[in-house]
This record gives sequence, structure tokens and C-alpha cells, in this order.
Amino acid sequence: MTEQENAAVLDLPELLVEYDRARAYTDALWRDLSSEEVHWRPTPDSSAIGWHLGHQAHAAHFMLRNLTAAEASPNPALDALMDSATPEPGRGNLPSLDQLAAFRATVAARMHSQMTAIDARDVGAPAQQRTVGRHVLTLVINHEYQHDRWIGEVREHDLGHSLPPEPACACLTLVDNYLTLVD
Repeated sequence: MTEQENAAVLDLPELLVEYDRARAYTDALWRDLSSEEVHWRPTPDSSAIGWHLGHQAHAAHFMLRNLTAAEASPNPALDALMDSATPEPGRGNLPSLDQLAAFRATVAARMHSQMTAIDARDVGAPAQQRTVGRHVLTLVINHEYQHDRWIGEVREHDLGHSLPPEPACACLTLVDNYLTLVD
């Protein structure tokens, strides 16, 4: 693909804006909930909103770590808990809301730092990493929205809270009723 053909693809700074928009929507879904609501599980074989919050960040960290920047976990104690391979009954001992928020913020800061370095071509294989970075960010954004759907369903149907407005952006569409970044 030439640079001209590539112009329709969102660049890394634009994708970081969309990443922040997705994270802000997630925050709108949970920041006004009580600790009990965020930690509540509909059944022992389901996950609390808090697990989804940690899992979103955990998946973003592992995508970033494994594909662009081999860095240590920001919170190794959460790695097994927030892994989707952990069966639902083992997802109940969640950290506090402050710890979840800090974990999410740390991962987001690392994502911004690494993608900014990639965009500045301050990495090995800079052209290849720009392509990888765009795909990583697109996947992370879509994963954020994937879990927002479940968080929103629990928020609205089980906890009785109204939903905040969905983000408005021409780059978003609905696929199977999930907000999805158009790629």
C-alpha cells in the first residue's frame, strides 16, 4: 500500500484519540457506580464489571508488550486474575476501584508512550512497527468496546442505571450490536 492509499487509514495519533474516547466511554459506564456494584457478580459463573475493567487493561498491556514493547506487567498480581483463560469462578477476588483505575491509567500511559515512540519512528523497524501499532490500537479499541457492551448490559438491566450516550464518531459503527472501529 502506498502512502497515498494508506491515507484513509487512521494514523497513530488519531487512533490514540479513539483509544482515549473508548476508555472515556468505559469510565462513563462505571465511575458513578458503587464499589459493591462494580464488584457484584450476577452468578458465580459470570464476571463482575470490575473484572471486565481489569481485563480490558490486561489485554491491552499484553498486546502492547508482546507485539511492540517487551515490558514488565504494571501489576503482576492481577495477571492471572484478569486473564480470560481464568475460569469465571476464579474471577471474584477483585482489587479496589482505586487499584482498578490506577491499573487502567498505567496501561493507557504506556500505550500512549509506546505508540508515540512508534509514530516518531524512535523504535527498531519503524515502518513495520507503525503497521503493527495501528493494528494493535484498532484491536485494543474494539476490545474495549466489546467489554463495554457487557458492562452496559449489567449496568442497565441488572443494576438499574441508565446508559451514558455512546461515543459519536464517524469512525465507529455497530457490528453485531457492538461499537466497532471501522478499519
